[in-house]
Amino acid sequence: MPADMTLDDMVTNAGQAAQLLKSIANTNRLVILCSLLQREMTVTELNKLVPLSQSALSQHLAVLRREGLVETRKDSLLVWYSLASPEVEAILSTLHQLFCAEPSEAN
Repeated sequence: MPADMTLDDMVTNAGQAAQLLKSIANTNRLVILCSLLQREMTVTELNKLVPLSQSALSQHLAVLRREGLVETRKDSLLVWYSLASPEVEAILSTLHQLFCAEPSEAN
């Protein structure tokens, strides 16, 4: 434990980390987040990548919005989604290196 961190601080931080991991611990939400790591996307674009009903996709996006992992912007009739958390970007990048990178890239 770092010298300047109390046990209470560690418990608080562990709780925040656990909540973040819980939010991304779903295959569909993880695919959504990994897609958004590449670029901002509309619901229609996400729906082509994640084969769910529109209502199921909307429910997953609502969880990600509620947890502060994605943000939206409206452009006319389109709603664009993007990553809103540098922490989730760092986690997704690490997961990509561990599970998606070519063997030569991972080393």
